[in-house]
Amino acid sequence: MPAADQPDFFGDTFAPPDQAPREANANQPLAARMRPRRLADVVGQEHITAAGNLLPRLIAQNRFGSLIFYGPPGCGKTSLAEAIAAETQSRFVRVNAVMSNVAELRAILATARQRPEAGTILFIDELHRFNKSQQDLLLPDVEEGTVRLIGATTHNPGFYVNPPLLSRSHLFRLEPLAPPAIAGVMLQALGDVERGLGARGCTADEKVLLDLAMLCDGDLRRALNALEVLVFSLAEGAAITPAELEVFARERRIRYDADEDEHYDTISAFIKSCRGSDPDAAMYWLAKMLAGGEDPRFIARRLVILASEDVGLADPMALPLAVAAHHAVDFIGLPEAELTLAHATIYIATAPKSNSATLALGAAHAALKSSTVQAVPLPMRDKSGKASKDNHHGKGYRYSHDYPENISGQDFLEKPLSLYTPKAVGWEAKIAERLARWAELKKSINS
Repeated sequence: MPAADQPDFFGDTFAPPDQAPREANANQPLAARMRPRRLADVVGQEHITAAGNLLPRLIAQNRFGSLIFYGPPGCGKTSLAEAIAAETQSRFVRVNAVMSNVAELRAILATARQRPEAGTILFIDELHRFNKSQQDLLLPDVEEGTVRLIGATTHNPGFYVNPPLLSRSHLFRLEPLAPPAIAGVMLQALGDVERGLGARGCTADEKVLLDLAMLCDGDLRRALNALEVLVFSLAEGAAITPAELEVFARERRIRYDADEDEHYDTISAFIKSCRGSDPDAAMYWLAKMLAGGEDPRFIARRLVILASEDVGLADPMALPLAVAAHHAVDFIGLPEAELTLAHATIYIATAPKSNSATLALGAAHAALKSSTVQAVPLPMRDKSGKASKDNHHGKGYRYSHDYPENISGQDFLEKPLSLYTPKAVGWEAKIAERLARWAELKKSINS
């Protein structure tokens, strides 16, 4: 019979072998060979896979619709998809959004329509890479149940998946794997003769495996492939020691992608650490961003924003210092600019904090939206030009420098508003004192 009509390992007539979850072979990386064959074998995501939870119940009844798995690299998104296809004996078509196109999608969907009995699962890795038109193309067949979509993404689906597609899918968030879970899978791989490294006879202490797992930042795929490299660098039957692990650690790369959630999560942690006056945490997240290759100018811009948004008038030197740091990063460049960023980060993190300027601006915007826009009072209007003078613009204006402490007692709005409330911290405490004194002085002038 033709290759496309031969039964695959699910035991029925489904997709060609290259479109189905495949049995492990020696040429695949260890991470691919060790993929779980059942949902219950997926480790580290018990909040999703534990018996009695929604996903296992849906799979057991084969009554699920489209699914989206969202989580960091190496946390088990593809493994879940393959295990679901295997347990439901579904035709499994794998697409990588980076390499796919509309023509390929149309062909896959057309084939699925011709074979409704096969129960096609369309697995799209890196779903966020599909543009709006590609995602929209999936909608009719997802709605009709022609295919059941399983999307995998490292990006927040709320930002990268079209709302109509997202609303038709169950969303599951996967977490980075804990080191003990990763170490457990690595130990299993060392002893597995069929799919793992058991034929090599190498061993490793639990502590070594835990340390390797910690170096891999919750990424099981990376950990298994690192383990394979370490095993094949040793003689058969050898033990993996801390010395071999040190070599791997020197080659370690921080998981950080400027286009993915890791970028947004890390800069968020950096900003919140500075705002929360924790210089140690701020320096840690700064170092992570720099080690991961973040643009130093982006970090410098965030520091300038922090200087006004969160330090503000509590320390008016924060803004010029942050701006100076931004300029310095531009003309010095890395690696020396790291010192400038560290300098500015510690200054911002340890400065007294006030968001009074931020709140005042918000209050002013709210006042403009909630009522009619006030006209400029006649004394405050520009009196340049004949027309302005004929209309008495500027008449009645009291020149502030003619009065003690520049307080003339005059109102600068037709309907006075209270928008700025100083905080009693840092330099702003002195501003609060001045404003209170000026309010009394204005009151005495107008009484």
